[in-house]
Amino acid sequence: MQKPVLFMVLIGCTPNGRHTEQHDVFFGIAENIKELVPAIIEFWPEAEGRMHIDAWREVTHVDGYKISVAEKQNAAQDNKDDSALQKLFFLNLGGYKQNEFEEYHYKMICVAPGKGVAVQQAKQTAFYKHTGFKGAESHIDDKYGVDVDDVYAIEDILPPGMKEKYSLLITPAGKAAEDTLNLGYFIFSKL
Repeated sequence: MQKPVLFMVLIGCTPNGRHTEQHDVFFGIAENIKELVPAIIEFWPEAEGRMHIDAWREVTHVDGYKISVAEKQNAAQDNKDDSALQKLFFLNLGGYKQNEFEEYHYKMICVAPGKGVAVQQAKQTAFYKHTGFKGAESHIDDKYGVDVDDVYAIEDILPPGMKEKYSLLITPAGKAAEDTLNLGYFIFSKL
């Protein structure tokens, strides 16, 4: 039996009445990506199950930290050091390129002690620095400027059942291999 891991999933769908594909990001905990399908369908009920996955990753290493999952009763004893003060954050940055009719997005996760530090890390990315121009500056989505209210601690946005059962453990890992990004058009029935 495999251990449960944290997944980051980019979901795509063209809901009724829309002219372009819409996207959202889902975070869930499971032993494999296929186990998450019911939770993903529940997460986006307006899609009526007519969706697919455009990208996914097992989140195991971020910013020199190992990310692992523990059941709540075991989490307190497994996370005793200063790394317990760190949290895993999700940020959705938006930006523009001159003369292109598009808003580009950069989805990032980072380890930080709080939202303010996570925002500062986002401001250091190449995307934030180079995707925008006067009058159309880069931003963290849902605000016109950088605002910490729209940065999410991943543990806070997990589905309720997963949030009640699991905790994320963040421990120093030094240099580690980056997580594999799985990119493409993944239909639920073929996962």
